[in-house]
Amino acid sequence: MRKINTRSIVLMAICIVLNIVCSNFILMLRIPVYLDAIGTILAASLLGPVSGMIVGGTTGVLMGVTTDIFSLFFMPVQLITGAIAGVLYNRMQGNQLKNSWWFALAISLPGTILSTIITVILFNGITSSGSSIIVQLLYGAGMSQSLAVFLVQVATDYLDKLLTVIFLLFATRLLGKKWVTSR
Repeated sequence: MRKINTRSIVLMAICIVLNIVCSNFILMLRIPVYLDAIGTILAASLLGPVSGMIVGGTTGVLMGVTTDIFSLFFMPVQLITGAIAGVLYNRMQGNQLKNSWWFALAISLPGTILSTIITVILFNGITSSGSSIIVQLLYGAGMSQSLAVFLVQVATDYLDKLLTVIFLLFATRLLGKKWVTSR
C-alpha cells in the first residue's frame, strides 16, 4: 500500500464487508468451503499485501466478536493469505485464467498448513465450518485426526481459493482500470 487515499479506504471497507457477508452465508449453509478471504485477496491484489493483511485482520476480529468466535483464532490465516496474495499479484499476472490454478495453490498452501495446526491443536479437529463434518467422517473411518484435518483442509482451502481467484479475475475486469491501477 503506497498511499492511503479515500478510494483505498473505501475499497478496504467494501472488502471487509464482502468477507463478512460471504463467510456468514457459507457458515449458515454449512458448505465445506469458506469464502472468507474474497475481500482479503481482492484488497491484496488491488492495493498490496499490507492492505490485504489489514482487511484480513479486521475481518477476523469483527467476525470473532460478532458471529463466529473461531475467526479470532484463524486470523493469522487471513493475515498470511493477504500477504501472499499481495506479493503474488504484485509480481505475477493474476489477471489470466490460465494462472488461476497455481495462484490458488500458492495462496492456499501456507494458510492450509497454519489452519491445520490451529484446528488440531486448539479445536481437536472440530470448528464451525462445514468441512468439520468431513473431518469427523474420515476420523471415524480410522484415519488419524491430524491427517484427516490436513487432507480436508488441503481440498477445501484449494477449492475455496480457486473459486476466489476466478471470481476476482472477473470482478477486476468489471471494475476496470481505474480501480485496478490504484496500487
